[in-house]
Amino acid sequence: MERRLLERNKVSTTVYLSVPGGRMQRCKARNLSAMGVFLEIKSLGLPAGTVVNLVFAVNLGDTVRLHRRKAVVTHVTNNGAGLMMQGRSHVRPA
Repeated sequence: MERRLLERNKVSTTVYLSVPGGRMQRCKARNLSAMGVFLEIKSLGLPAGTVVNLVFAVNLGDTVRLHRRKAVVTHVTNNGAGLMMQGRSHVRPA
């Protein structure tokens, strides 16, 4: 049974993930909604409940916008991790 509040859309976007004080890891977003994302990542090594930083680089032709979000790891599988977004995004031209 589906427990999501909002429908997720299939995507294939590069996302950079880091824990506060840690280095960034590049991964792929496979589905995305306003409140959550599933990241395809081999070795997250973080338990559910961990707060992470995400950076989405969105190419808009001549401009790249960075969307920075905090998220909480909600579940981890062999293929990746589901995360729930927190707060509002900060959009800055790169």
